Amino acid sequence: MAGKNPRLCCLKALQRWETGREFADEVLHQTLQHSGLNNVNRSFVTETFYGVIRNRSYLDFVIQQFRPSGLDLPTRQVLRLGIYQLYKMRIPDHAAVYETVNIAGPARTLVNAILRRAIADKSDVLQKIEGAPVHIRYSHPEFLWQKWESRHGGETAEQLCAWNNEPAKIYVRANQLRVTPGELVESFPGAKSVAMHPDCLEVTRLPHSWISSGVAYVQDPSTLLACDILDPKPGDVVLDACAAPGGKTGYLAQQMENQGSLVACDYDKVRLDRLQQNLSRLGVSNSTVILLDWLQHCAPFGLEAFDAILVDAPCTNTGVIRRRTDVRWRLTPQDFSRMHQIQWRIVKATVPFLKSGGRLVYSTCSIEPEENESVVADIDREVPELNFVCSKGYMPIQDHFDGAFAALFLKT
Repeated sequence: MAGKNPRLCCLKALQRWETGREFADEVLHQTLQHSGLNNVNRSFVTETFYGVIRNRSYLDFVIQQFRPSGLDLPTRQVLRLGIYQLYKMRIPDHAAVYETVNIAGPARTLVNAILRRAIADKSDVLQKIEGAPVHIRYSHPEFLWQKWESRHGGETAEQLCAWNNEPAKIYVRANQLRVTPGELVESFPGAKSVAMHPDCLEVTRLPHSWISSGVAYVQDPSTLLACDILDPKPGDVVLDACAAPGGKTGYLAQQMENQGSLVACDYDKVRLDRLQQNLSRLGVSNSTVILLDWLQHCAPFGLEAFDAILVDAPCTNTGVIRRRTDVRWRLTPQDFSRMHQIQWRIVKATVPFLKSGGRLVYSTCSIEPEENESVVADIDREVPELNFVCSKGYMPIQDHFDGAFAALFLKT
């Protein structure tokens, strides 16, 4: 059974991710759920799965030193897994080679030969890597590196790539509908407060009882920026236009003290089900969940129905690549202008449902101007009833949290 062998389990997950369009988090979650592995082996699968994806260009560069061409994808995935163990993990060479060759199938002989050469020539290969282009060393798409280098300069762009390759810290938001941050800190020695936001804690490991009981939600402090700028009050009627999976929705309900009305929309039934589950676990009682695609259908609301609207728009996620390891490999150069159009259309579709004097916040977890400042400029120019008030953003290498952007408008 594949699940009983951690390396084979990881290989199957890598192949599923590489040949499909699923997010890495979902692939890993489903893989581990059915694996039958103990905690130690589950940790191994997690580290190697994300590690291979994060270092894909780096690993292919190493492989190319010994096999420049002629590799099918399954064999390449086995070699990536083997090279990652040899070059990035503290696993004895003989164990990494033996266990990896055992899952190589018909390519056993080739895999064995390449891995043993990778050990023998490791010093020379590491020197070559030092001289390789930045996008190879840090495993980022070349077009993305060039985009950041052009905008930020080479030094800052390299720092951003390095940041994206660091393991993401674990942050949770204390759900004050159920508990205070201080109570959570007292209940778990590995928790400490985060200066950036009073509701957020950093933890060394995730207490799963916190999640299952709804006293906390896994959430980077930067994600709360948009909700804090929107500043909903108890008794308000609020729309979360792009709500799933529900982290911001749950925080909006907390700000509203579960009073008033909170409408949460999403376009995908599976994501909507997850949103509903999360809100229920968090103890949110003032919400209504609606399946709605803002680009396709008319919204079932009366005009000027809402005091406040949050448009946390779909985006390229370039501010959260450290946390969502596979984002970099799903992007194309065309995505930035494509997402700009989608974001602008969603904002425009929500404006009629905002009351005069109401507040609208547009937000993303992107660090790209096409999706942030340019969309704000379009809104300011094309929607005269919305007045721009302010905007704020977080840049990972400056603020040391995930990237985020939010802009506030008032309707006159």
